[in-house]
Amino acid sequence: MGKNNILIQKEAQLYQELSKLIEQSKSQVVSYANCTLTTLFWQVGNRIREHILQNKRADYGKEIVSTLSTQLKTQFGKNFEERNLRRMIQFSEQFPDIEMIVPLSQQLSWSHFVELLPLKKSEARLFYASQSAHQGWGIRELRNNIETKTFERTKIANSQIGKSGNIPTNTFKDPYILDFLALKTDFLEKDLESAILRELESFILEIGKGFAFVERQKRMIIDGEDFHLDLLFFHRKLKRLVAIDLKIGKFQAKDKGQMELYLKWLDRYEKQEGEAKPIGLILCAESSREQIELLELHKDGIIVAEYWTELPPKKELEEKLHKSLIEARENIERIKNSEQYKSYLNRNPNLLALFKKLHLQL
Repeated sequence: MGKNNILIQKEAQLYQELSKLIEQSKSQVVSYANCTLTTLFWQVGNRIREHILQNKRADYGKEIVSTLSTQLKTQFGKNFEERNLRRMIQFSEQFPDIEMIVPLSQQLSWSHFVELLPLKKSEARLFYASQSAHQGWGIRELRNNIETKTFERTKIANSQIGKSGNIPTNTFKDPYILDFLALKTDFLEKDLESAILRELESFILEIGKGFAFVERQKRMIIDGEDFHLDLLFFHRKLKRLVAIDLKIGKFQAKDKGQMELYLKWLDRYEKQEGEAKPIGLILCAESSREQIELLELHKDGIIVAEYWTELPPKKELEEKLHKSLIEARENIERIKNSEQYKSYLNRNPNLLALFKKLHLQL
């Protein structure tokens, strides 16, 4: 009886091992098929585009696409309908480098690229393609990030970060859209904190993948006095703690000192071996962009971002984000043209170089 039990256990283990191998193989086959199909579509689109350009006739282009579609669809199926052929041509035009397409197509499906085709800016297309590959976004998640202007919001945050090295670019956004919290108009900081914890999964998806919740109201005893950090997260990829401080009002300069104290305490008492220095995110109802630029928070591993508890209409959202980008550019320009800061920057060439980089990024 004992031998039978051992055999049953071994058979069960063998079954599990074989199942794992088969599932891995199926995933590899799907990945390979996606890559092959996407690369094929790029090659088809590129060849048709080259043929049309060589003939330099717009009317001929429309005619040849229609004719080819009829022929290819008859022999190879619905993938080559006229609408899809036009997408393939657009695909090869918007992503002209096949060497970039091959690694991306190993992680993204053709449907991902179809979602990216309507985007006007090549920088935005590359951003969403890269983030989809690295973050593992599905089609619905990619579409949601495009609709909520993640590229523009990340660009605003990156303009604050610069290339200081303390905070990697594309880590944060500004503003954060927290409409899913369904807060009343007269909410308090503790209400915001409680709502975030109730909707923790949605909040993590908004701030970005890789964040893991650690603790709420992290207690810190300094000189016998209690301090409490609102939210503490850990970023798996960056391997560092992320302190989040919530403010229901406008950002104030004193908020920097408070976050610096939290980060220094976390660095001394909570940072584990192999982790990088903690970084901080101050989430406030309204940021003060000129103060943020002057305080150079990024050098201390701190970023300030607004949060919106209601998502405005698409047109208004675009206008707000466009205005925020212009304000960031104007603030940097104003600082650069200030006589006081010209003198200060001339005495600090490294800071001058950083401002130049920030200005070019906007």
